[in-house]
Amino acid sequence: MPADPSPGEGTGAVPAARVAPAVPVASGPAVRAGSGASGAAEREVPPPRWVLVFVVVALALLMSSLDGTIVATALHAIEQGLHASINWTSWVITAYSVGLVLMLSLAGKLSVRFGQRRYFLFSVVLFAFASLCCGLATNIYFLIALRALQAAGGAGFTPSATAIVVERFGPARDKAVGLFGSIFPIGSTIGPIFGGLFVTYWSWRGIFFVNVPIGVVLVVMCLRYVPRDGERRGAVQGPLDLRGMALLGTGALALMLGISELGKSGTQPWSPPVVVPTALGVVGLVLFGRHLRTASDPFIPARLIAGRGFAAVNLINLLYGGATAGMIALVPLYAVVRYHIGVLGSGTLLTADGVAAIAASTAAAMGLRRTGYRLPLYLGSAVIALGVAALALRPLGMSAYAWLALATSAVGIGAGLSAPASRNAGLKLAPGQSAAIAALRSTGRQVGSIATISVTSALLSRAARPGEVQAIALGVFALLLACCIPVVARVPEHRGSW
Repeated sequence: MPADPSPGEGTGAVPAARVAPAVPVASGPAVRAGSGASGAAEREVPPPRWVLVFVVVALALLMSSLDGTIVATALHAIEQGLHASINWTSWVITAYSVGLVLMLSLAGKLSVRFGQRRYFLFSVVLFAFASLCCGLATNIYFLIALRALQAAGGAGFTPSATAIVVERFGPARDKAVGLFGSIFPIGSTIGPIFGGLFVTYWSWRGIFFVNVPIGVVLVVMCLRYVPRDGERRGAVQGPLDLRGMALLGTGALALMLGISELGKSGTQPWSPPVVVPTALGVVGLVLFGRHLRTASDPFIPARLIAGRGFAAVNLINLLYGGATAGMIALVPLYAVVRYHIGVLGSGTLLTADGVAAIAASTAAAMGLRRTGYRLPLYLGSAVIALGVAALALRPLGMSAYAWLALATSAVGIGAGLSAPASRNAGLKLAPGQSAAIAALRSTGRQVGSIATISVTSALLSRAARPGEVQAIALGVFALLLACCIPVVARVPEHRGSW
């Protein structure tokens, strides 16, 4: 499809008035939702300081993504150091994931209400403080509670960082937002390495203490280089949608608990620990959906979830982003169980995926104005599907390790190609809602990843030959990915800056 002739117009595009009727949306940088047009241009970052501001927000995103993987390497050390059972120790990771899902959408709303810079600073301070307390924890229950608090801080990074870039970077915001896709794989790739070093040469507490000096540096740099939030004269500060938050929180938490319970060995799908929270979660989410349609000012506008253009972008993010990430996270287990590759070798397969994603994402972000959104989305989705399908097949003419490394690299390339386009496509539909859109994107990725890991783990726990069962699961997932590629046609096309 050709580029849109003007913002919000053209075939497949969403008119600005339909997407955000209460918020002015323009292709130029001077108009910003939630802050009023007056003074917006003055708050933009001048081009020479773009790099400094980007370093600030990128460092926060890197710290958050690093924390998602670094803790996994220290679980055994935490179990021994705090004399805890493995069931409770695993909640050190689960509590953080649950906290993110519950807090991300609220963080998007609070970022708009209090200002992106203020909320970014608050999130950094809260994350660093919780990290310090995690490192000082003396029992597993206290540590789990602090991990949830840490997630409340980490949830604010992506919405506020995205809003800072969208509001302050003017014509360069599309490239800066596109480069976010290369930051998260860096953290995921180096996290296990740093975790192993800390556990081996220091203590598991070091994986939390390292966030404190990073947090201090972030606060200083943010105060110095990120412009202050201006007066938000156009913003209406009504009461928070507590009912909607409660419904979403209850539904998401209950559903995640049910799915997580399903992944435990020996648990049956019809057992009460699975059925009860899953049913409660479904009811909560259904009521939340009804609330979105009837509430006068829901904390997540319904159009951002299923509106024209948004529905396709959200599905692509959920499936090719979150669910794919969850499936790839289980590849090391697949390598060990099916091909008897060593633990060290199997772990490096994720490095291959991460490095490929970093390179492809950077290239895609730089070329996005020429390619438009749909071409990289089509290519990325197809390459991901082919890579996952290759994982399901036996090696052809090479060693099992080489075959798996090539397949995971293909998935990384596909993910890297599609990430900048999907991220920009959602934000272009309503730049004034950038914080909420970024929060929804992160929430979708978390939910997709957790659900995929839990369901696949449940299948493997009941399998007599788990390697073959995981290969079948990979094949079915590849087929699902291939069948959903036509959804890309529903993504509004655009070339150039926005």
